[in-house]
Amino acid sequence: MAQTTRPLSPHLQIYKWQSQMVTSILHRATGIALAVGSLVILWGLVALSMGPDAWASFHAVAASPLGLALLFAWTWALWFHFINGIRHLYQDAGAGYAISTFIKASWFSIIGSLVLTLATWAYVFMGGAA
Repeated sequence: MAQTTRPLSPHLQIYKWQSQMVTSILHRATGIALAVGSLVILWGLVALSMGPDAWASFHAVAASPLGLALLFAWTWALWFHFINGIRHLYQDAGAGYAISTFIKASWFSIIGSLVLTLATWAYVFMGGAA
């Protein structure tokens, strides 16, 4: 058998990063982030039910710069997973497999989730939910 110096299987050095690849990876990562972030939300709900002292402890952590950054990231993960999930359902129906459509839908998932995240936090900081 002839020896070759090429890799035996594809790897990341061969593939170019594309929006479809990024959204696929992000969909899995945001699913994990939502599961972990749900524990933080659960902590907040339990703290709320336990009274003012427990709520004050949770609020101190959630209102810190790190807490706000994590809540912002969790909000983005929620919107991205939602929008990209709809894209997956559309494709499960057998539509949207043309490469141009797939690329547009991938970018829509990324940009749409950022816009909805910013809109959500604008609403929160404008006093609508604070």
